[in-house]
Amino acid sequence: MDSQQSTDLYPPIAPYEKAMVDVGDGHSLYYEVSGNPDGVAVVFLHGGPGAGTNPTARRFFDPAHYKAVLFDQRGAGRSTPKAATNANTTWHLVNDLEVLRAKLGIDRWLVFGGSWGATLALAYGQSHPDRCLGFILRGIFLGEAAELDWFLHSMKTFFPGAGRDFEAHVGNVAPQHLMQTYHQRLNDADPAVHMAAARAWARYENACSTLLPTRTPPDGTTFDAYALALARIEAHYFINNMFLEPGQLMDAMDRIAHLPAILVQGQYDVICPPHTAQRLHDAWPGSRLEMISDAGHSAMEPSIRRALIAAADTFRDLG
Repeated sequence: MDSQQSTDLYPPIAPYEKAMVDVGDGHSLYYEVSGNPDGVAVVFLHGGPGAGTNPTARRFFDPAHYKAVLFDQRGAGRSTPKAATNANTTWHLVNDLEVLRAKLGIDRWLVFGGSWGATLALAYGQSHPDRCLGFILRGIFLGEAAELDWFLHSMKTFFPGAGRDFEAHVGNVAPQHLMQTYHQRLNDADPAVHMAAARAWARYENACSTLLPTRTPPDGTTFDAYALALARIEAHYFINNMFLEPGQLMDAMDRIAHLPAILVQGQYDVICPPHTAQRLHDAWPGSRLEMISDAGHSAMEPSIRRALIAAADTFRDLG
């Protein structure tokens, strides 16, 4: 955590409710609620898929105004079974959101998501527009084939060292076999195989996520648990085209075009390049695009962080 983060964000807060909810198919999701029990509800959708939530995410939201709901999606974070890909699709997650909303007795909520979380927010909103107050989306990703190809093959244009290491882990296979090879290794029964692949995948993504490069690659037991869920679930979604039809989210924008949205996008986001945010903004009359001139992809980059807090403050009187 950088030296200014504690002053940029709202103060640390503990959840007043946390539990597991059974969503079927053998999956149980961890969720928590913090802030004002009578406040405007906001649901936080983490990225990945597979990244999970962390306590810092609670601090985007003014606790005097918001009832903030965080949860770990199927297979991620504290949800069980860990790193599981069975019955784990975009549409399972959309339904899980409705299960959680109903369980908490929330009629409508603000939807806040970044990267894959933005994709899921759009899929959920287009399926249940009557349950959404509005949207705060960061690092826009639409789950389209060109975006997946960019991640796998073109981010190395800007991060050649990270790209070289990512490809070298599987022996520099032909580009058309890179995804399949990683998918096979990430699902290998041997921990020595799947953990090595997970570390390589997660380090590649981590290296490309900020405007300024990270000083040292992440390591340790906590990183390994995160890396396996992130890499295995991302590869599962990637190889299945995010469980979306071509152009599906853009084609259904009429379902949520009337709702307000603030789109926060790093000008130098290499993981989710900014032209996608511009496309979405152009198709969304109720949206405002905040192009952040000194940031990449991560929500924790200082200017992105401040823009997300400002967006949440703008929306806090909804409801």
